Amino acid sequence: MLDTQLIDSLPYKLYRADQVRENERTAAEKAGVEMFTLMERAGKAVFHQSQLLLPNTDVYLVLVGQGNNAGDGYIAAINAKKAGKQVLLCAIEPHRILEGDAGVAQQKWLDAGGKIEPFNPGYLVKCGLVIDALLGTGINSYIRNEFADVIDAVNKSGKPVVSIDVPSGLDANTGQSLGRCVEADVTVTFVGIKPGLTTGAGKQSCGTLVFDDLGIGKTFVELARSCGSLLNIEQFKGLAPRDVHSHKGTYGRLLCIGGNRGTAGAIRLAGEAALRSGAGLVKVFCHEGSTVQVSAGRPELMVTCDNLHEALDWASCVVIGPGLGQDDWALAAFELAMKHCQTHPKPMVIDADALNLLSKHALSYSITDCILTPHAGEAARLLNMSVDEVEADRFNSVKQCAQRFHATCVLKGAGTIIDNETKTWVCQHGNPGMATAGMGDVLSGILGALLAQGLSKDIATKYGVSIHAKAGDEVARLYGERGMLASDLFESVRALINQ
Repeated sequence: MLDTQLIDSLPYKLYRADQVRENERTAAEKAGVEMFTLMERAGKAVFHQSQLLLPNTDVYLVLVGQGNNAGDGYIAAINAKKAGKQVLLCAIEPHRILEGDAGVAQQKWLDAGGKIEPFNPGYLVKCGLVIDALLGTGINSYIRNEFADVIDAVNKSGKPVVSIDVPSGLDANTGQSLGRCVEADVTVTFVGIKPGLTTGAGKQSCGTLVFDDLGIGKTFVELARSCGSLLNIEQFKGLAPRDVHSHKGTYGRLLCIGGNRGTAGAIRLAGEAALRSGAGLVKVFCHEGSTVQVSAGRPELMVTCDNLHEALDWASCVVIGPGLGQDDWALAAFELAMKHCQTHPKPMVIDADALNLLSKHALSYSITDCILTPHAGEAARLLNMSVDEVEADRFNSVKQCAQRFHATCVLKGAGTIIDNETKTWVCQHGNPGMATAGMGDVLSGILGALLAQGLSKDIATKYGVSIHAKAGDEVARLYGERGMLASDLFESVRALINQ
């Protein structure tokens, strides 16, 4: 049985932007820290990350708006100026006097001899690095044109950008662009990691995510309840050593259903991934026209195209969907498998075309021990909404899917999200090289193998998603992202699952 040692510390927890705003003052008071001190720490942290990004850059362009995010920007500018950098500071409203702590920071910048100017596109040519302090976490509606124009110019310039707390124009909770969004190289976020920075377009926009609790992390976690957790392969101890007297039957009998005529590769990938992930016995039920392609070169896979009833009775766990198709043969196999697992409960992984069929026949089935693994398009069909609507709020979409089918749902993509109706996790691993055919089939095989070996549904899902994504990162590290094949992951999957 897998023994997970999930690290229960702030860097692995996610908090909505409103949770941070509502609790940070009380957390600071309990820690004996003034709010302006937090602003000073934030600005210092931003300058430090800017130095790490480009240590030899002498000209900084700092862009500020009107709120506390701007205050952090003024403090960062002061730190840069003290370090001997030439600092160009541009404000959306250069003559506006800010209030509160942001106003104090603004005055300190002026007292240090700094100037506040209107945005000048020529400064983007002159500078070596941009600090983005335009918009913070408080916005949740489309941004005004004066901000959009500056953001467009910054993105077009190609200059390295360090964003403060959240890339300007990004919804910190959903990761949705609010009309325009800064494409940062580094985002330094404070007090709590906001969920929108970890998945989908938000993960893309924030670049490298850096976290700083500003010294109030311990008091903050006592006040706020996290809305999710980050997953990292280091959080898992791994599978226990195998007993000396065990045999192949000890590690499960996994049935993989799919591989219609012309799509044998998908179910072959799922089957082989299951073998490499430690399943004891793996049988593939496929179309008669696919049996040779599935079995060729991998004799360890048992392959059949007859008597699905018998295969289902044999199985202790089922994966259905890779290469299944949606024709009459596919529908017959789908209906039989779903009815069997409904009357003879056993863990299921439902993927690919089985999800598309499920979306059409959702009211007919209720599977108690089930993992769904949709990408955005499949999730859209399951939820009867558009792909854009799914991607606009991936957290809400995956939760809706989990609740609708009373399943653990894996919404694949940049920052894959897992939801089991009550808890949410986001995988930190993975890379764009994995956006290629067959990757989802490999994931299904890994998940099926872990279920077959006796792991609980939630642990199998979290561990399997982490192994799959980390294996992709290992391949990318060795050979690069372009040209990565789904089958390239097998060697890394095997190594990771034995750690």
